[in-house]
Amino acid sequence: MTTIRKAVFPVAGLGTRFLPATKAVAKEMLTIVDKPLIQYAAEEAEKAGIDTLIFVLGRTKNSIIDHFDKAYELESELALRNKTELLKIVKDTVPEGVNCVFIRQSEALGLGHAVLCAEAVVGNEPFVVILPDDLIDSEGDNCTQQMMDVYDEYGCSVIGTQTINISESNHYGMVAGPIIRDGLSRVDEIIEKPLPAEAPSDQAIVGRYILTPAIFEVLKTTERGAGGEIQLTDGIAELRKREEVYAYSFVGKRYDCGSKIGYLKATVEYALKHNDLADEFRQYLRQVSV
Repeated sequence: MTTIRKAVFPVAGLGTRFLPATKAVAKEMLTIVDKPLIQYAAEEAEKAGIDTLIFVLGRTKNSIIDHFDKAYELESELALRNKTELLKIVKDTVPEGVNCVFIRQSEALGLGHAVLCAEAVVGNEPFVVILPDDLIDSEGDNCTQQMMDVYDEYGCSVIGTQTINISESNHYGMVAGPIIRDGLSRVDEIIEKPLPAEAPSDQAIVGRYILTPAIFEVLKTTERGAGGEIQLTDGIAELRKREEVYAYSFVGKRYDCGSKIGYLKATVEYALKHNDLADEFRQYLRQVSV
């Protein structure tokens, strides 16, 4: 079984729910306290042993490229001023031994198309897909590491899921299938954004996937689905006919940072855990609470 070394980050979306903030700034560069969403996602991959970060971008996302590039002037200035802690923070944006690859998605044809754009770099290897909008906080192993452990045990594609209120099913891809063990089931049904009455279960797909390279051939023949886009969910529905796909209910708390309320919740809760800010921020919240 091939070791998973590569992670794909589909980051070509326009971020219209955060306009006007995202008119000139990539939504993935919005910060939770002092770190952009895309960096949280990259660090999750790196901590799980990923050494190649593949960013699939739109033409307005140059700020992501700049963020992961070397900042010679800034590093020189920090070194000159002997600001060693800040210098380390800047250099650690891309740790030694980790490579970044940037691919342009020329048309906004959906998540499935974005994943397909990475084929030339991924090659014939299993890989991770991480959606930065879904910020997942875990006490122990992070979500990607948990799912990689499942892959190491079973050797097949793994989809990250969580239990939701069935009334919200039309906002998610939904899966159902027989339970393998606690937190793990086989995917026998997968539907993109079904109405609550048509949802096969209360298990919703969140922004974490481990996929075998067989997904690429499937996506090449996947027709446009919901929203007129090539849906990754539809591709996985076809993939499961050829090989087993598992759904893993990860351990951790997910923040939907693609929505304003989810973004605000993440900002508050991450600030309350920040080493330098927590006490003062908690005191402030007590003053403004009603």
